[in-house]
Amino acid sequence: MSSVPAITETIESDSTMLSALLKSERDLYTENNPNSLALHRKAKAALPGGNTRTVLHYSPFPITVKRAQGAHIVDVDGHQYQDFLGEYTAGLYGHSHPKITQALTRALSDGLTFGSPTEQEGRLGALICERFPAVERLRFCNSGTEANVLALSSARAHTGRTDIMVVDGSYHGGVLTFVGDNPLNAPFPTHRIPFNDLRTATETINRVGGRLAALIIEPMIGAGGCIPADADFLKGLREATEAVGALLLFDEVMTSRHGPNGLHGMYGLRPDLITFGKYLGGGMSFGAFGGRADILDRFDPSRPDAWPHAGTFNNNVFSMTAGLVGLGEIYTPEVAQTFFAQGERRREKLAESLYGLQLPVHVTGMGSMMALHFGLKAPRAPYSPPPGYSDLCELVHLKMMAKGQFYARRGMINLSLPVTDSMFEDFASDLIATLDMCSHAIVETVSP
Repeated sequence: MSSVPAITETIESDSTMLSALLKSERDLYTENNPNSLALHRKAKAALPGGNTRTVLHYSPFPITVKRAQGAHIVDVDGHQYQDFLGEYTAGLYGHSHPKITQALTRALSDGLTFGSPTEQEGRLGALICERFPAVERLRFCNSGTEANVLALSSARAHTGRTDIMVVDGSYHGGVLTFVGDNPLNAPFPTHRIPFNDLRTATETINRVGGRLAALIIEPMIGAGGCIPADADFLKGLREATEAVGALLLFDEVMTSRHGPNGLHGMYGLRPDLITFGKYLGGGMSFGAFGGRADILDRFDPSRPDAWPHAGTFNNNVFSMTAGLVGLGEIYTPEVAQTFFAQGERRREKLAESLYGLQLPVHVTGMGSMMALHFGLKAPRAPYSPPPGYSDLCELVHLKMMAKGQFYARRGMINLSLPVTDSMFEDFASDLIATLDMCSHAIVETVSP
């Protein structure tokens, strides 16, 4: 893999161990990535912090990727990495699936920005309705954030109510971020509930009552640590929202990849609205929101009481073409089922290896999405990392990058279709070795 040399650490017994190890690793990373550093500094002249998408920043600076193939990426300093970030689940098909690249080449030859409907959008819409049980109608947009804002706005318009409800610590897009307080959030009156705590959630739903338009939830927390919801928790939310006349909205922007029908299909639940994004655009920008026909049909522009919904690139030919090929020809229901089972096996094997270390490190997730956590026990809800945990994440992440392994700084690991068993075994082996190497710092930080 990468030719980046690893640093050999000496064990210190005092409280500065973690900071000393981290400084050494940062220095080595900086030394080994001069071209990425130069480009980062140059970008800062135009982009705040050299960045235009917050999640892509990590200290001391991110690598700049030059090219990618399959499940491998190469940066501007010539280092090759196994890609276990998977573009935060948007990269399900890898970086160069031949069917998608060929379809996009053909689409490009036919022209762009038509300003009219295309054949592909109707076919992709029909395929999504067929695939996901809760979707009777849908609308396309440009991102998961946009899909969630439009779905919540639809719920408020449909019910004539104002308030929304979210899981504390959840993320539903750039203006729907509920980890702490975000001054950029959409100005919906918002109430928060704890994850996997049905009694408190039901009490809150009942208290808000007739003001509640919709409750939005991921059936598995994604950005907050790949933490699955209990089936009874989701079922209870369905019953509680129905009892007060509110809508239940499932954000399956990430989790629709799980099995043939997404997690709502897997659990046999029927949310009123559902949102999509990420991989469903085949690697292109994509968002969609759908659900009950009586709600979505208000967007029928031939109706005198139609709700308006604009968006220049809602049906852009690249997203519609790549999405149709991806869902229709590559990620078939059979492939989706096999891929989910494969992810379950890989995560369980990694969990066994972690257990063998006897360190306070855990892996959570479902199917092809998983996340690492430092702590005395695996989390059941989103949480704010205690002091030192973020430094541990950085230390392990930088060491793994030096070994040619690429995943999210916060510990998120996403599989893509090109990832082979041997690639995952290499990743897991490097991770176990890295955690073992950092064992004293981990124990000192988590169990001081």
